[in-house]
Amino acid sequence: MSEPSLKQMTARSIKWNIIDRVSQQLLYAVTGIILARELSKEAFGLIGALTIFQSYALMMVDGGFSYALIQRKRPTETDYSSVFWFNLLIAGLLYAILWFCAPFIADLFQGDEQLIPLSRVMFLSFIVNATAIVQTNRLMKQMNFKPIAVTNTLGLICGGVVGVWMAINDYGAWAIVWQTITLQGVKSLSLWIYCRWKPQIAMSWQALRSFFKVGGNMMMTTFLYVTFQNIYAFFIGNRVGLGQLGYYTQADKWSKLGISSMTQVLSSSFLPALSEVQDDEERFRRVVTKMNRFTAYLLFPCMIFLIVLATPIFHMLFGTKWDASIILFQLLLIRGVFTVINTLYNNYILSLGHSRAIFWLEVVRDAAAVVGIAVALPYISLATYDNAVYGLTILLWGQVAASAITWVATLVVTARITKISAWSYVRDLLPYMASSMVIGAGAWSLSMTGMGDVWLLVSQGIMALGLYVAVNSVLPSKIQRDVIGYLTGKNREL
Repeated sequence: MSEPSLKQMTARSIKWNIIDRVSQQLLYAVTGIILARELSKEAFGLIGALTIFQSYALMMVDGGFSYALIQRKRPTETDYSSVFWFNLLIAGLLYAILWFCAPFIADLFQGDEQLIPLSRVMFLSFIVNATAIVQTNRLMKQMNFKPIAVTNTLGLICGGVVGVWMAINDYGAWAIVWQTITLQGVKSLSLWIYCRWKPQIAMSWQALRSFFKVGGNMMMTTFLYVTFQNIYAFFIGNRVGLGQLGYYTQADKWSKLGISSMTQVLSSSFLPALSEVQDDEERFRRVVTKMNRFTAYLLFPCMIFLIVLATPIFHMLFGTKWDASIILFQLLLIRGVFTVINTLYNNYILSLGHSRAIFWLEVVRDAAAVVGIAVALPYISLATYDNAVYGLTILLWGQVAASAITWVATLVVTARITKISAWSYVRDLLPYMASSMVIGAGAWSLSMTGMGDVWLLVSQGIMALGLYVAVNSVLPSKIQRDVIGYLTGKNREL
């Protein structure tokens, strides 16, 4: 693949990934606002408890082989078919296990028996999801993200309609369960119709074994990552209760709209492009530099400005019902900065075939997280007059510290593997981080004026975005010129 063709395909990938994530955010926001107003914090706590087990199931169904398929330059039809049947087999086995374990799950969360029927229906979603993992993977490998964006949007619309209708009609937590089932069902069916791909009626263990080095390491890495993401929800629900878990679940849900969007765009857009240049050291270096700067250009203003705007955003969307979630939301966004950058660096490492290094870096993060939990656990139930989640904020500062330690370790390892200095990586981030922090501080100062939430949100948003674009125009930022040029059609190469 020639360099201009690779640039164009990467740019199109980023474009459709951004369209996909923006549309998902908007649809999640619309349905999420209605559900947050209609449902209780206990309902969100119930779903938060089930999400812990759902996350593990989704991780084990994939098995890490999706990463291996993307990393491999020329996967065969036998490879795709083998992964398809493996995913479906594991999904069926896991569902059977979790169906019988439903009462045990309820016992873990203070014996709430509502979790038993909820879990047995909710967990059907990962079987449905397993039927379309390979179809999604094939489109990603082709860097064809338009149909993925369309099917995701269609699924979200249908799921949102079902969830909102059930919430308004007092179905409680079942609204979110059937929203999830509908979303996965519509998305999977749409991908089958679009792709028209049929698996071979065979599963090659030889093909699966060939993926084990990359796929096995990525599965272990994902297992640790999922543990890191969900261990806090488990301790909150187990030790404090489903009400406090509801506050955490809301903060986590809304913070992930931005964080997961960033990580998804980076992995699905950048990893296929990196795999194409993995054998050309000089070209790989140029691609890495541009990806670093592109990520920093988007990441820092998004996260920092959201932290500043958190209070008026929550008040505009939910009134004061979820005020206790605001500080948790802000802390999770800080952690998200490290999460996105670590994901970017992991793409560089994975594209060069060093998946085992990613696993050990995840071990470092989880070890740091365990230390943080051990220190914070005695204080997790604390509350003050003006902060009902004071103990949870202590717990989340541990997450932030663990992610920062992981970033330092990942930076050192990435620099060694890619043969690009650590300072080069830091230098690519600094201008965008510094300008976002200064502008964010200026926007935050407007909160001292006593403006109402609507005018405060509008004023802070316009000030932050306008100054950021202006500063990067004056500097000037080539990345900003490239992005604007591409979006306006004046530049077809990002």
